[in-house]
Amino acid sequence: MKIFIIIAVALVLAAAIVVPLYMIARRAAAGKSVKKPLYAHIATFFGIFALCGIAFLGQGAFAASEAADAATAAGTDWTKAFGYLGAALAVGLSGIASGIAVSNSASAAIGALAENDSTFGKSIVFVGLAEGMAIYGLLVAIIILLF
Repeated sequence: MKIFIIIAVALVLAAAIVVPLYMIARRAAAGKSVKKPLYAHIATFFGIFALCGIAFLGQGAFAASEAADAATAAGTDWTKAFGYLGAALAVGLSGIASGIAVSNSASAAIGALAENDSTFGKSIVFVGLAEGMAIYGLLVAIIILLF
């Protein structure tokens, strides 16, 4: 039964993506404005995505409550669970922040390098500092998991 639900959701999402894009492409080929259909397509996609998320959220919450009951019966320590969650958040959020910082600083460094070749050393330091955030998040996660 679950495989049927997954296939149905995949088909609905595919239809929500392919059909509006085809309609937008036809309007663009005819020389008409594509802003309104594009906005409608984006709103429809995220609406269907939210409904699918809500449908599966109930199943995940039920499975999580069953797992929590089994862990409580087995005597699992909750501090380990929160430690793993903290480590995952440290790595994930620092990785995302580092990616954003690298994208901004690297594009600025490339622009500065295009104008003046002597700025390479300074600009590469700033890009390296931005990459360091991900390493610091990894180190924090390792410390959390060790203690």
